[in-house]
Amino acid sequence: MRDSSRSPHHLSRRSLLTLATAAPLTAMTATGPATAATPARAATPARASTVIGGERLAHAGVQVSGATGLPGRLTARAWLLADCETGHVLAAHRAHQPLAPASTLKMLFADTVLRKFHRSERHTVTDAELADIPMGSSLVGIQAGTTYTVEQLWQGVFLRSGNDAVHVLAHMNGGVARTVAEMQARAEDLQALDTHVVSPDGFDHPGQLSSAYDLTLIARHGLRNADFRGYCGTHDADFPAGRDKSFQIQNTDRLLTGAWGLRAYKGLIGVKNGYTSDAGNTFAGAAVRGGRTLLATVLKPANGSNAVYEETAALLDWGFGQGRSAQPVGTLVEPLSEGGSKTDAGAPPGKRAAPAAAGPPGAAAADRPSAWRLMEGAGGTVALLTGGMWALRRRRAAAAGSGGRHRR
Repeated sequence: MRDSSRSPHHLSRRSLLTLATAAPLTAMTATGPATAATPARAATPARASTVIGGERLAHAGVQVSGATGLPGRLTARAWLLADCETGHVLAAHRAHQPLAPASTLKMLFADTVLRKFHRSERHTVTDAELADIPMGSSLVGIQAGTTYTVEQLWQGVFLRSGNDAVHVLAHMNGGVARTVAEMQARAEDLQALDTHVVSPDGFDHPGQLSSAYDLTLIARHGLRNADFRGYCGTHDADFPAGRDKSFQIQNTDRLLTGAWGLRAYKGLIGVKNGYTSDAGNTFAGAAVRGGRTLLATVLKPANGSNAVYEETAALLDWGFGQGRSAQPVGTLVEPLSEGGSKTDAGAPPGKRAAPAAAGPPGAAAADRPSAWRLMEGAGGTVALLTGGMWALRRRRAAAAGSGGRHRR
């Protein structure tokens, strides 16, 4: 998936969890100029914010404790390695730095939409469902007038990273704008607060962001679903090509299949790769050895399309080897709707508060004033803002204007 327009983003050190009481969500649609309700003034809590997953994950440099031998040639802008079962973060570098996610964002799309349709359900694609796909997108080859099963559409999403398959499923879900809004709400429920969704497919749009921490969090939750896990681990499948015809599609995850000079990684079970000109190469991968499952996310290595896989493999090798003695430097938090608590966000692993009653998704954090634009990109999208987020962004915008760091 490519995007010829590289979008400049302002980079910041950390995404913060806003604990102030949020105002009701206000939906903005692509039918007119973006507007937002005037936020109510919120009382300042004793502690205004905390780092999701633990304080060390906000620190600069490599974070690791109790183990040595980390791979010495990791060039990625950000990366994270975690134990899938316990949620312990074993090592990380710039875990919360917001970066363009490319097609790894499709994991969030799947985690949001996958349960809504039975895999045997059939759907005949219309021209309108293919009309708003960004030019330059990766495609699986869906044709208007052809009938597909939901299973085949998801194979198009996971194996070929097909934006055409994403948009068909998004329209089945009520439209792109509704799907974007639901993905944002899901991210907030997962406490993936570095993530801002502009399109459901991960294509480059100004303001579309995630982080190594968030993508690992999303991958972990997605893998709990049997269909999600099955699709991302599928090597190849037959795909319809019109009436009584089909062609074979292969998974583009090179560590899963072994391709382009790489060997298939022993024990790999998925999950999703991506590439755009803004994001570079991105990958979230999971592997099982000896009954232990590790998750590694690598974003934008310096050189070569194979580097994202090589650096992921190196991190997984370390985790299954010398990294066994690593002490947690953070934790992957649980979704709010599944017993997770905002008070767990900064708690050291093993010292989490008792689960709070599930409620509406928490307020997402603002990371970069200019990056969180409301209405941009191909097709109509919906952005959701809370009053607390709006106020925080205004304060940070003012701070940025008086000498904040900017990087292109």
